[in-house]
Amino acid sequence: MSRPSPGSSGSDLPPPPVLSFEIDRFRAVPNDRTARQTALVLQPDLSPAVAEALASGRPVVALESTIFSNLGLPSPANAEALDRCVKAIEATGAVPAITAVFDGRARIGLDPTEHGRILGTARKAAERDLAVAVAQGWEFGATTVSASVALAAAGGIAVFATGGIGGVHRGVDATGDVSADLDAIAAHPVVTVCAGAKAFLDLPRTLEHLETAGVPVLGWRHDWFPAFYSRSSGLPVPHRVESAAEVAAVLANRSRVSTGVLLTVPIPEAEALAEEDLAEALDQALADAAAGGITGAGVTPFVLARIAAATGGRSVPANLALAENNAAVAAEVAVAIATR
Repeated sequence: MSRPSPGSSGSDLPPPPVLSFEIDRFRAVPNDRTARQTALVLQPDLSPAVAEALASGRPVVALESTIFSNLGLPSPANAEALDRCVKAIEATGAVPAITAVFDGRARIGLDPTEHGRILGTARKAAERDLAVAVAQGWEFGATTVSASVALAAAGGIAVFATGGIGGVHRGVDATGDVSADLDAIAAHPVVTVCAGAKAFLDLPRTLEHLETAGVPVLGWRHDWFPAFYSRSSGLPVPHRVESAAEVAAVLANRSRVSTGVLLTVPIPEAEALAEEDLAEALDQALADAAAGGITGAGVTPFVLARIAAATGGRSVPANLALAENNAAVAAEVAVAIATR
């Protein structure tokens, strides 16, 4: 039996779609045909300010909403964090773009009158949850790192700022627990600016995972991989950078269209917690989590709450300082990308 030649009508099945991209130096831009074929893929709503900035080539920085909700910092620190991060971005001439799911709509950029909503009760929305949050009409889905990176990429935003990323959890051989943040960073062409990974993770394996995924890991004027509240985890970063222009060049010259960049920024020295105090609090918090059967997504808020208690609340101002600092550095990078 002869096979029909390519393009013939020998089958009732339609030909497979051909996806193609017009490549610019910072992200993959679907051409008209690809856009039509992917019309059913999640399309976030851009606020007027964000849409105008992107249309005119102005710098934009995406932000998550989990840190500002009841799932992140305690009140009123969450409101202070939001205010400080937004002002740090605006001070550099960039436009802040808070990501969230409101009333079943994926949003990038919120009006200031809506800020009060993200300070309240939320359901956590990672990248895997975005489609569900939209389909089920969630009232407020607070975006994690993975969801925010995915939304930023979908909206054409090249820079995202957060506190610290998730990573490979300790005991991964038994649990298989690896944060979706790592896959999102590897799968979307966005510069993620953070204070390293959370200190209670398996940081050597987190760095190995990022290397395997082909993600450039950069240290902002620093030689060591930060550990959130600590300026150094004792692990060297693969590459040190001195300027936002270098970071923009790294993104522009990446070898894979879809791969992102991780820019690690150490917490300001004056706000860093003593490593010996932190290590003791971490060990006890992880032991308590294991004894209580707390696993998966429940580990992070449990451990952070225990650290806050063990440090007499000093971890909260440290968190505020690093989030604000990361937002300011991210804005510098966004400006460098926009003016490159």
